[in-house]
Amino acid sequence: MEKFILFGTYCDDAIKKRTPFRSEHLKRLAELKDKGILKTLGPTKCNKYVFGIFEGANANQIIQIVKDDIYWKERIWTSLDIHPWVQAF
Repeated sequence: MEKFILFGTYCDDAIKKRTPFRSEHLKRLAELKDKGILKTLGPTKCNKYVFGIFEGANANQIIQIVKDDIYWKERIWTSLDIHPWVQAF
């Protein structure tokens, strides 16, 4: 399994716009964490950016997992970059 980092951006007024989708989003994140796929995910303090660490077979798997998230589908997340990551320490 490889590790991947995610960098992305949130839409304007993300705190307000995410409200109807938040419980679905958090439930799915908990399931991904239980499966060992998601290591951590969350917004920056300013709520403009999202950062995450995933573990999976390949980048395409992680891209699909992220694109299946309600926040992506509802444009709460507006851009996402996923990169292989080597944990040095």
